[in-house]
Amino acid sequence: MFSLFLMIFGYVFTLCVSIYTLNFIFTHPGKYGIKFTAILNFLAIFNAVVIYSTLYMLSVLTLFSESINILLWKLSIIFGFISLFITSLIYTFLKEFKRIPYFPFLIFTMLFGLLIGSFFSPNSVQILINSLNSPPFLITDLSIINFTFNILTGLIIGIFQISSMGYYFLLSYVIYIRARNKEPVKGLIVNTFILFIPILMYILYITFQLSIFRELHMLCLWINILLICYILVKKPEMFSELTNKLFYVNIYHKSGILLYSYKFSTNNNEIDSTIWGNILIGINHILSEFVDPKDQIEVLQTDNSDIIVNYDQVGFAVVLITNHKNPLLKKLMETFTVEFKAKYEKELIEIQDLNKLINVSEFKETKDIVEKTFQMYL
Repeated sequence: MFSLFLMIFGYVFTLCVSIYTLNFIFTHPGKYGIKFTAILNFLAIFNAVVIYSTLYMLSVLTLFSESINILLWKLSIIFGFISLFITSLIYTFLKEFKRIPYFPFLIFTMLFGLLIGSFFSPNSVQILINSLNSPPFLITDLSIINFTFNILTGLIIGIFQISSMGYYFLLSYVIYIRARNKEPVKGLIVNTFILFIPILMYILYITFQLSIFRELHMLCLWINILLICYILVKKPEMFSELTNKLFYVNIYHKSGILLYSYKFSTNNNEIDSTIWGNILIGINHILSEFVDPKDQIEVLQTDNSDIIVNYDQVGFAVVLITNHKNPLLKKLMETFTVEFKAKYEKELIEIQDLNKLINVSEFKETKDIVEKTFQMYL
């Protein structure tokens, strides 16, 4: 009876927290840097709790009929696969946004297809009921109802779970090695280890087909989901830190003269010299449009980067070059522009005359403002 109470309480509590988190993601997508990242996290939580957990609870707590319960259990397995697949996408895009490696996802897709195919074979999943009552009725002891798998179905599920877990650990390690700021990645690694526990419990359930492992799987999964919900609500900037890469912050005078340039740590995605040269050639024209705000170009796009431009009426523009733009970066640029203008307002007013000699060394302390504003990307 205690296990029944624990499962129902755990489900209801996790569901309530998840609904709050889903509402937070829906109303604050900009906090996650990229809208697509917010969508993936929304789908991951929704699928894991609202769909997968609900199907699990229905299949083990209420006996409708053997065929219906087996169907519900098969659906829970399918949506469990989908949860792991979505999580794989999240890890992949944390490593490199919108670049999906073909091999691992081809394997995942093949295993998913094999799983669906195995469900059409007889006795792929069977139900064991230790009760003399007639359905439908609420199970009062979770051990009364249990499911067993044939060798093929159990093997497919086990291989998929192990493969997914290995992929998560591999990507966590790669992300940690590449990250400039190691601190947020530590949370990702900890979450990966915690996620390993419910997956291990499910593999043990398939192997020994004891309901205790099934219940431990779900309880551990809910703990993992609650931790993820905490991160999504309290530390959403972690996703921006991991998915965004900054290349340059440049400040231009309206004449086109470069007042200051800050170069962030680079990687293979850095825009090449040819593209950068083209940007410099066009920058004078962009900055000449200060008079009419509706004609100002705010974003330029190349194959490998986005160039975000933030103008100020005093006569300068901040140009940020990143792998992809997002609302958070735009907000940080506005903050940087305000602080830069406040610090150098006198110098900027003096050089509004295009015939005035510009001494760019006067702006050398801009580095402090850049590192303060964009600290999370350093």
